[in-house]
Amino acid sequence: MINLFNIENYTIDTSKFDHVLHDSGVIEFEHKFAQFVGAKYACGVNSATSAIYLAMSAMSKNGGEVYNITIPTMIPPVVANAIITSGNRISFYDNVKWVGDSYVLHEFEDYKIVDSAQQLYKDQFAIEANDNDLMIFSFYPTKPVGSIDGGMIVSNDKDKIEWFRQATLNGMGFAKDNWHREIKFPGWKMYMNSIQAYVANKNFDIYEEKLEKLNTIRETYNSTFGLKNTSNHLYRIEVEDNVKAMEKLKSKGIISGIHYSCLHKIPTYRQRETLVNSERLESKTLSIPFHEKLEPRDTLAIKSAVMELI
Repeated sequence: MINLFNIENYTIDTSKFDHVLHDSGVIEFEHKFAQFVGAKYACGVNSATSAIYLAMSAMSKNGGEVYNITIPTMIPPVVANAIITSGNRISFYDNVKWVGDSYVLHEFEDYKIVDSAQQLYKDQFAIEANDNDLMIFSFYPTKPVGSIDGGMIVSNDKDKIEWFRQATLNGMGFAKDNWHREIKFPGWKMYMNSIQAYVANKNFDIYEEKLEKLNTIRETYNSTFGLKNTSNHLYRIEVEDNVKAMEKLKSKGIISGIHYSCLHKIPTYRQRETLVNSERLESKTLSIPFHEKLEPRDTLAIKSAVMELI
């Protein structure tokens, strides 16, 4: 078990008529995070799902256009849901290599949206994106930097980030006078609160130490299994039958998982085309334990058990 939520001595002063859940701690974390990934601006949100929803909403806010967003079929359903509920449409493509890394969610003439909910490294925005682009990160408990959920949108485009900041605050900004507010447009209550920022900030402070441990574990796995995985979130292997493999590993006390099921086969999203590669790998890919708390004896046991499967 990994303790993510050690927030002893944390208090919220509710004696003041103030924005007690969106304080300087959020702003401090936004600045720190933007600097780490090499971006000028950042806006904290209550989840990466909200960030995707807002990014999709921002696309059509001028003119009410409806876009068709093509996404990998082996992806968390929250991505598809965020796109659909923002008023846009989805279709799926047959790509499974993105899992655990960042990928381009959609590209326009002058900017693109990058979903990096499962990846995080220093200067990532500066390396992967252009000034006008948007990049989205997640602080879901199991992600590289965990919190009580939360997300971040970063960009070098100040106007875009200001729109997101207002959109997450019901379409307004936090005024000095708490009783007089200018609502510029109908927005949402999707801002990152101070508790989320506090926990994320604590885990962010030790992230580079965590990353060193993950790199060591990944290199050990890659060397053993002959793979070139790069994710800081998941480590996936390919087996003949992932359900049977999960049971065999479980019998040895090793918990594994499947990331992810094909969305195009689910009735809610059903589409007619057959996506051969994704459907083949849906029954073969398996995520094995990959986190900074693994000791050398743990990785040795995992490697030994996995080698029996592959």
